[in-house]
Amino acid sequence: MGEFELLARLRERLPPPGPRLRVGSGDDAAITVPEGATATSVDALVEGVHFRREQSSLSQIGHKALAVALSDLAAMGAEPGEAYAVLGVPGDLEEEGCIELLDGLAKLAAATGTSIAGGDLTRAPVLTLAMTVVGHAPAPEQLVTRAGAQPGDALAVTGELGGAAAGLLLLDRGGPLNGEEKQLVARQLEPQPRLAEGHALAAAGAKAMIDLSDGLGGDATRLAEASGAAMRIDAEALPVATGVAELARASGRDPLELAVSGGEDYELLVALPPERLVAARAALQEGTGVALTRIGEVVAGNEVEIKLPDGRFLAPTGFDQLG
Repeated sequence: MGEFELLARLRERLPPPGPRLRVGSGDDAAITVPEGATATSVDALVEGVHFRREQSSLSQIGHKALAVALSDLAAMGAEPGEAYAVLGVPGDLEEEGCIELLDGLAKLAAATGTSIAGGDLTRAPVLTLAMTVVGHAPAPEQLVTRAGAQPGDALAVTGELGGAAAGLLLLDRGGPLNGEEKQLVARQLEPQPRLAEGHALAAAGAKAMIDLSDGLGGDATRLAEASGAAMRIDAEALPVATGVAELARASGRDPLELAVSGGEDYELLVALPPERLVAARAALQEGTGVALTRIGEVVAGNEVEIKLPDGRFLAPTGFDQLG
């Protein structure tokens, strides 16, 4: 089957378009009718860099490609709108494999209310997915950037940390997994973008927000740089996922170091006025069941300080795409 026949099969499997999409995949360009403000983000997954096909199904790869892109919209507090996918197909990936990959992507799109509005298909040396996502808000001031944190704000994080990094350790180890270990692997292979949580935090008065794609240490540094402020984080307060500590120690890693620098948790780090914290925590618990944990504060300065229980400090490191 050729390119255009495969594209036709792929289009047949897309979820129904959302209300803003007037012309979607199949024409020269998509036509959308947005209102208010839009937020646009681009992300890419490359085989051998971000995933290995022997460790995950094609459906999981499609899911993750869209999930990590939507996570950027979650960090803005945006409502998901449209997504555009560019698929680079290597010579050893057959037509049915492309269909399986799109099915994983389309399932998450349907679950999050995202319209797959278009994209492109090409040959590539390795499997590659590049995603562009567009989110919406009634007005630009309702979108949250990285730049609004101020001294006196509380620092909090959604969910749990370290699960995705622990899942990667398990994948590299190989062998059978118990129930707890399967949950950690799922955090690595099928992350869930915190879209509802981001929207709730924006409504609760979030001043600045970022998704934890490259690790708490590295992403907190980006938040500090954008805001022109310093971050003090209490490592003992971090909500480390169940099973991470045992696995880290067995692998010769410090559990808190793994939770801080591991990356790919796709939780949200948020700065908000301390008097808004209780309401924000309640909104998340009621709306999504996801916990919001205070882990520190914003202070004057320009550095990130992560204090360990014994009084020492942990370097605020994270994953570097070019490191």
